[in-house]
Amino acid sequence: MTEHRLITLLTDFGLSDIYVGVLKGTISSIDRALSVIDLTHEIPPQNLRAARFCLMSAWEYFPAGTVHVAVVDPGVGSSRRAVAIEFAGGFLVGPDNGLFRGVLGQSRAIAAVELTQPRYWRTFTPSTTFHGRDIFAPVGAHLAVGVSFSELGTPIDPESLVQLSLPELTKNDEYVAGGVQYCDRFGNLVTDIPGDWVGGKVRSAKLGDRTIRGVCTYSEGQPGELVALVGSHGWVEISVNGGSARKVVSFDEEVEVVVAIE
Repeated sequence: MTEHRLITLLTDFGLSDIYVGVLKGTISSIDRALSVIDLTHEIPPQNLRAARFCLMSAWEYFPAGTVHVAVVDPGVGSSRRAVAIEFAGGFLVGPDNGLFRGVLGQSRAIAAVELTQPRYWRTFTPSTTFHGRDIFAPVGAHLAVGVSFSELGTPIDPESLVQLSLPELTKNDEYVAGGVQYCDRFGNLVTDIPGDWVGGKVRSAKLGDRTIRGVCTYSEGQPGELVALVGSHGWVEISVNGGSARKVVSFDEEVEVVVAIE
């Protein structure tokens, strides 16, 4: 018997409603033996940048062949495509709205299909507001139990997948300038500046008109002090020892972060 693939779920559904449970019920209806791991269901509503960051930061910690179902879908029911993507690390299933671009920037797409085969959906007449339940979760489950990727729909050019609009980084011999791509539950502001662009260590940073000291660990900062460091995810982040950087700086997604290069 073929071993089932693992499934991960990432959504902006939260946990106060039934939506996440319904996704898992849909998956279990296809095969009760499937293993499902929740990456997070606390993506801020409709926040594609946060979804992109979290999925990009998580996929490499899972076995090759894992099926990643991601549903942050402000365009549900519109003309946006429902897609599945095969890449070196496994499979991605969800809306074609740019949330997969972080993963595909790290591991190229091998093939992609538009999900046009309703025999792999929960119903031939899916809800216009809940494709997670009616299309993405069941397609992910069918992939996990061994349905061939090519059977799921119509082949599309991976180069045609939607790009998420993101600010450009600026780099010269003295500094790298970027922005904040994600804020975690601790209030750490994760920038889009790769740690290796600054030699793996932050000397100093500027956030708006604030100059921030660079450190290697949170504990090097004084209690309540705003500091800059390379986080475990490999990006420069702005943090507060024992507190929330988001609260200290009144976080604005458009704020510029400038990091000095040693």
